[in-house]
Amino acid sequence: MQVELDVQDLFYESSPKPAMDFGVHDTPISPETWQEWFHRWLESLQPHLPPAPSYEITLRLTNDAEIQSLNAQYRLQDKPTDVLSFAALEVDCPQSPETLAAPLYLGDIVISINTAQLQAQQQEHSLRTELAWLAAHGLLHLLGWDHPDEEQLMEILQQQVELLKIIGIDIDIEY
Repeated sequence: MQVELDVQDLFYESSPKPAMDFGVHDTPISPETWQEWFHRWLESLQPHLPPAPSYEITLRLTNDAEIQSLNAQYRLQDKPTDVLSFAALEVDCPQSPETLAAPLYLGDIVISINTAQLQAQQQEHSLRTELAWLAAHGLLHLLGWDHPDEEQLMEILQQQVELLKIIGIDIDIEY
């Protein structure tokens, strides 16, 4: 299985950069590591994937101001959040023979590094762990997982724990 991951550093297009802000190259995770993680995650989630020769995902690391703007525009919540997912596929979308030969674009994941840093401190784990946690959460949303109730929230959280184990990160969460 092939995974094409576009890691975008659109973090702070305007200058000057605030002192506490991070970009892709300032995070503890290289684009190559992201690529490897998503590849391993998608391999493990193969039963939940529509058939395709390869998959494409965009990961955008940004700041609270930009994610707040996106959250207000798309979710009508004018506040920062940690991660947003924009799925490109409808759940159970049928595939034509032409689309089965092309890479399948799953969608976009946007993570606020500002919020991730704060949550990492609150949870007493590394920024790397928090970013992996949020990316796994975003990926599951791209694949149709949701958490409208407590039972489904527990399912998605358990799946996130499993995804992190696959990449060698053990995380304890309280259910």
